Amino acid sequence: MQISERMKNVSGSAIRELFKVLGDPEIISFGGGNPAKECFPKQWAADTAQSLIAEKGDVLLQYGPTEGYLPLRKAYIDKVLAPLGIEATLDNVITTTGSMQGLDLIAKTVINPGDYVLVEEPTFLGTIQIFNIAQANIITVPMHEDGVHADELEEMVKKYRPVLFYTIPTFQNPTSLVMPVEVRRVAARLAAEYDMLVVEDDPYASLRFTGEALPLIKTFDTSDNTILLTSFSKTISPGLRVACCCGNPELVRKMVVAKQGSDTHSPNLNQALVERFLIEDRMPAHLDYINGVYSSSCNAMMKAIREYFPDWVKVNDPEGGLFIWCTLPAGWDADAVFHRSVSEKLVAFVPGAPFYVQKELGANSFRLNFSAEPEARITEGIRRLGDLLREMDAEMKAI
Repeated sequence: MQISERMKNVSGSAIRELFKVLGDPEIISFGGGNPAKECFPKQWAADTAQSLIAEKGDVLLQYGPTEGYLPLRKAYIDKVLAPLGIEATLDNVITTTGSMQGLDLIAKTVINPGDYVLVEEPTFLGTIQIFNIAQANIITVPMHEDGVHADELEEMVKKYRPVLFYTIPTFQNPTSLVMPVEVRRVAARLAAEYDMLVVEDDPYASLRFTGEALPLIKTFDTSDNTILLTSFSKTISPGLRVACCCGNPELVRKMVVAKQGSDTHSPNLNQALVERFLIEDRMPAHLDYINGVYSSSCNAMMKAIREYFPDWVKVNDPEGGLFIWCTLPAGWDADAVFHRSVSEKLVAFVPGAPFYVQKELGANSFRLNFSAEPEARITEGIRRLGDLLREMDAEMKAI
């Protein structure tokens, strides 16, 4: 059986593989990016789904338009984009089956084999997978303690002339860092000067615990070369698989054609649920609630880290998002720590290497998620992981 060249050297997602070990309830998981179960609007969703089917089941249970459920696209413009200072029409908007499909459609629409694409390093591992399948040449700009530096970003754009720059500017996955406003301005300027597409992935920006919200790169866009990906997975429900994209109408039209050959359209009922959530103005109060939950969980994890981790583990302290990024001393292998952690301590996390294009750069790093476990299990899991790090450190020193 033949396997295509584009798939031969593409590995599976480390996070999706991790889900195989999480069926054991004894495992304390800091691995995925799962929202807390108590943050799902379960009763509202059940009641609203029943109401929607009763009201318009003939429409919602039928095939729908590829570009998305019209009322949701309108609600996205009015309830999401307009408050952010972004003007848009229906021609700018497509609904996708999760923002990852949006990125996949962009890759199919924009990237030719061999094209240069620019990403932050580290970056979301699913993005690396999509760009590898697209047979792109992935180049990187490093993430520092304060995020991407404008001069390095400009240097890479000038040198390689990438067709696109992919970024998660707010509470970046995996680092939870925030791109400064001046770098956002530079990214928009470079998009105009070099006719480069900026893909602004924005799944976590609403999950802010402290500090002030920053303007989107899209608000600085003077060339219509920024496309915004807005996911409702972290705010409402990942299982609904609903996201919206706002971008150049020509690009959006081509994404619609690509989506026709992918899944015809995203599920109508799921889109209608998100639309109803938006037009009922439930999002502000809902965000207040879930940000309270996640802020408390983050504080619990940081408190446990300060108490139980060795002081030679470098840890960020996020202002929002779902993740805490950890770096071990040079020479450590986080993958080895992971395997021992799962087998000996029943604690799971995600090693850092899959988030890097240059895997060796992330060998001593790992990502912790604080949203999926109750606080007592967070504290216990961090205690166990801290014990393991000290045990492994003693073993290495004894060699």
